[in-house]
Amino acid sequence: MPFIGGDGSLLREILHPGKEEVDIRYSLAWARLAPKKKTTAHVLDHAEVYHVLRGKGRMHINKEVTKVTRNDTVYIPSGAVQFIENTADEDLEFLCIVDPAWRPEIERDAEEI
Repeated sequence: MPFIGGDGSLLREILHPGKEEVDIRYSLAWARLAPKKKTTAHVLDHAEVYHVLRGKGRMHINKEVTKVTRNDTVYIPSGAVQFIENTADEDLEFLCIVDPAWRPEIERDAEEI
């Protein structure tokens, strides 16, 4: 069931080893960001990968900004300040892979740092 994540995107967990009987270390989630919106700048204690399924935008990792579009994959190192913005007039959809698996205590708002 989709929910609003701490970064403001709409999320739906697909696989999580803490919630299902799967022999994996990572978690996999689907995310959607409305047109012209951006997620809240945040930091994860674990590495993350985004894979863009639909739309286009800009990925912000620390001070680096990269344009992203369908089929692009972005690696986000642990401890990096990150957010993504949707620059299009359609939804931006992407997969989020966190390894080891995401837990609430590994994520903080960038302003808390």
